[in-house]
Amino acid sequence: MNIMRPIAMVAIASTFAAPALAERTETVYINPFAAYQLFDDDRDLSETGTFGFGLEYRFRPNWAIEAMYSRADADRKYVSGSSDFEELRVDGTYYFAPQDEAWNPYVSLGAGHADFGVNDASGVRTAGTNHDETRVNLGTGVRYNISDAISLRGDLREFHGIDESTFDTQVSLGISFAFNRTAGSAAPMAPTDTDNDGVPDSRDQCPGTPAGASVDSTGCEPDADRDGVADVRDTCPDTPRGAEVNSHGCELDSDNDGVVNSQDLCPDTAAGAKVDETGCEGITETIDTFTIEVQFPTNSSVISNAYDAEIRRVADALKANPGTVVEIAGHADNRGEASYNELLSQRRAEAVAKRLTDALGVDPAKVSAKGYGENEPVASNDTAAGRAENRRVEARIQVIR
Repeated sequence: MNIMRPIAMVAIASTFAAPALAERTETVYINPFAAYQLFDDDRDLSETGTFGFGLEYRFRPNWAIEAMYSRADADRKYVSGSSDFEELRVDGTYYFAPQDEAWNPYVSLGAGHADFGVNDASGVRTAGTNHDETRVNLGTGVRYNISDAISLRGDLREFHGIDESTFDTQVSLGISFAFNRTAGSAAPMAPTDTDNDGVPDSRDQCPGTPAGASVDSTGCEPDADRDGVADVRDTCPDTPRGAEVNSHGCELDSDNDGVVNSQDLCPDTAAGAKVDETGCEGITETIDTFTIEVQFPTNSSVISNAYDAEIRRVADALKANPGTVVEIAGHADNRGEASYNELLSQRRAEAVAKRLTDALGVDPAKVSAKGYGENEPVASNDTAAGRAENRRVEARIQVIR
């Protein structure tokens, strides 16, 4: 059956369906794709991968026509041999959104000419076994615009073979390359960009950026520490994740004692009061320091229950000295990066502090934890024995005078 006549009629009808406009952006897409095709059981063909490409002409914001070529090498399902499948088709497509939207769902209808050539078990084409067929199709899918020039397209399509009343299914994924031109003499309408930052409003997550500001692909100013204050206005660029900050990106200090809220154990000190590094009034004096014999697995801050008795020494020392607090100080040897050793020693100190306040019932207000990393060795890091001594946790019993 000659399929060229219906193809030409579809193309002509689509052309007349697009009246000339003085200003209109038209888009041509090159659409390579890979697909997975399930053939009707009557075809005696196994499901197989299918490859092809399309040339699509989007002549209106919501309308397009596409010529497509696809091929596959499918095994026979019930007898030995294979089939060289090829198809040429033309589809008309209606998009539910214009080109400048990120997501473009669509429906599509088309017709084409398919050739099912039969090969024997050795791959040689069997004489007189070519089967030509007219197939119509109905599909749906979505185009996602990564940029104005590149997009991804996913498609689900059902084919009906008219000659033998067969039904085939195909799911495909492809990448598209777009080329725009202006229909008529006027310049094309550019996508709306209210704040003139180079990112269209449809993809701009920060629509009110200042004029001239540097922005990322989402239209937002860079914010390296993710505190909600852009880097160009952030005078404290390394605030901890989740910290409460002011308009300059610096951590809040509600009582203005020089100690930020996240580290302030006494958040309501009087104005002008002299405080220590924990934000509490008075001068802290260490009256006793002893090493807690707690061992950790390599690169771990998990404490075994076997060390409860050792940690209880700290709780007993606090009870024996009313008015005291304790700083749990974590230390490490010098193997590895210094920044990582500091984080590891902090986690270990916090693990011991948590055991004090949870299992042993010490008032959390009396316990602080600080990791000193490799900065306070008590032995040489040049020997294994010295490094073992430096991997320690200390309890520093302190009194505020």
